[in-house]
Amino acid sequence: MAAPGASSPASSKAHGRRTWVLGLLLGLLGLGVLISPLLGTVAISPETVLRILFHQASGGALFSDPCAGASVPASGCAGLIEIVWDARLSEVMLAVVVGAGLGISGGTLQGVFRNPLADPFLLGISSGGTLGAAVVVVFQIDVAQQNLLLPLFAFIGAIATSVVILAAARSRFGSVETLLLTGVALSSFLSSILSLLLLYNPTGSLQVDFWLLGNLGSLDWTQDGIAFGVVLVAGTLLATHGRELNLLQLGPDVAQSLGVDSRKIRVRLLLLASVTTAAAVAFTGIIGFVGLVSPHVVRRVAGSDYRLVLPGAALVGGGFLLAARDLSLVAFPGTLLPIGIFTSFAGAPFFAYLLYRRRQSSTMGGT
Repeated sequence: MAAPGASSPASSKAHGRRTWVLGLLLGLLGLGVLISPLLGTVAISPETVLRILFHQASGGALFSDPCAGASVPASGCAGLIEIVWDARLSEVMLAVVVGAGLGISGGTLQGVFRNPLADPFLLGISSGGTLGAAVVVVFQIDVAQQNLLLPLFAFIGAIATSVVILAAARSRFGSVETLLLTGVALSSFLSSILSLLLLYNPTGSLQVDFWLLGNLGSLDWTQDGIAFGVVLVAGTLLATHGRELNLLQLGPDVAQSLGVDSRKIRVRLLLLASVTTAAAVAFTGIIGFVGLVSPHVVRRVAGSDYRLVLPGAALVGGGFLLAARDLSLVAFPGTLLPIGIFTSFAGAPFFAYLLYRRRQSSTMGGT
């Protein structure tokens, strides 16, 4: 059975379909980015929010008085701009970037392991990031700079875990099964260390628990920019490996005969997926189900060609996390709740539906 798009160039019809699907997903995501800043704990009219967005995005060229009709003084308008642009839109863009990173990482790992249950946290990367964040919280390292140090330590912890996985992947024992078991063992080991740290300083437990459930707030445009840069570079490189992932579905021997070094490609994709996941974990904490569900949605809609699954999963992941953010604001206005709660509420039933309703041939493109 041939992998999608592996044995011959894509026909013009298939290429047009991929373009249409990705264009539709991109349009829906763009619409979500425009609508989501309308929601927030402070009541601001939709017209004022949209005027502020277009005013700021155009550098003041559009709507010279963005608060016209809002009945607020000049100082009050500056406050509204800060709420809409610096608080709401910053949070919205972080949701899109992190969701996209988790989505494309999930699609990549499902292809590398040929396992529909694989996701960015399967290999213990999230546990490493959590342990890094816990070190800052438990030992109260430079509390004044904690907003900067916590993401940094989380990123280092996630990358350190990834290095162990990559070392296993490069060894002669680096089979898919070995990598999966290594990830499970690492996750359990790191969770044990985390428990010991929290026993050492129980007062840090609440903040770490909040981290474990994910959070989109308390960041600024600088941190958004760092996350965007990492996800954009690593995610773009992942998206260029769709053909190789299609061939890997045929098995390492067949892929090798068709010119793909399965071990080398596996290490490269694990590295890129790890960096992307680490960036997401570093700035938001643990957000589950985004990387697990997003690739399945694309396969159900558009097939299992990884040249479409990877970019499509990024767009669906961004939209999924953005929708979870909006749902939290609508369901519990005025209350700051971890975003991971809502991704789990939405993702767990939906994934159960996919698991029991999916056809094997349309989900993974083969056995």
